[in-house]
Amino acid sequence: MTSHPAGGRDIVVGIDPDRDWHLALAWAADAAQRRRLPLRLVLAVPPRHDTRHADDTPGPTALRHAGSERIEQACTWVRDRHPEVAVTGELLDGFPAPVLGGAAREARMIVLGSRHLSRTAEFLSAGSLVVPVTAQAHCPVVVGDAEHVSRQPAYVVAGVDGSASATAALALAFDEADLRGAALRVVCVWQRPLIMLNDEKVALRAQRALLSEATAGLSEKYPDVHVTHEVLTGHPVEELARAAEHALAVVVGHRGRGGYTGMRMGSVVHGLLHRAHCPVITVPTA
Repeated sequence: MTSHPAGGRDIVVGIDPDRDWHLALAWAADAAQRRRLPLRLVLAVPPRHDTRHADDTPGPTALRHAGSERIEQACTWVRDRHPEVAVTGELLDGFPAPVLGGAAREARMIVLGSRHLSRTAEFLSAGSLVVPVTAQAHCPVVVGDAEHVSRQPAYVVAGVDGSASATAALALAFDEADLRGAALRVVCVWQRPLIMLNDEKVALRAQRALLSEATAGLSEKYPDVHVTHEVLTGHPVEELARAAEHALAVVVGHRGRGGYTGMRMGSVVHGLLHRAHCPVITVPTA
């Protein structure tokens, strides 16, 4: 039996009172059950100005009461799904992004539901949590809804580009695949440069060597995970989304420079949210 890596103490889930939380919570509850970790549900109550004479916006007391009810409903739902998972709920004052970032300082991972917005809409949305939480988090962040198996054998996709964050992402991808008894597709996307300094065959050979080197030690650590290497040509977001079309999840790094992580922080996450049909897991550099 594979020994899974140590990390944070629990899995933290951000509960949004204004949207359906069931699918994201299902992912988190299943992950907690597989990893034998406690689950902590966090709902933030942002400060409100006194608007009693201006509109019908609920006051702080009403918001806290509604939030408490939503947290209790979510905890009950988790207990019904996985009675063996220890679940707690926290109602905290403050804006959601900093509250979640602070609550998850020692978490194994954070789980957020997908808003299914375009990249531009997500960046401009006042309620967006993806960018600020991912930027603050020292642990993996899962963005998306419940995973599903639409093709057998089930598989996880990992994006590799040689960076430190991609190395951390690959380690988590192996672990996620092993926990599920799934295969792992390790993908490197090569973008043709405007000016080719080397022969294309040489460049692709170098990418294949990168994949072999990146997975060598992990394949020994996780002997039960069936691994395939794929070098694709095109745009990273488009090719990763296509590779992950039927995947349980796609795992990528989000810090550093070069390759996928050379884009602005969050651009790959948002690109995959716009295109991917599975949960997107972003992993910071260890």
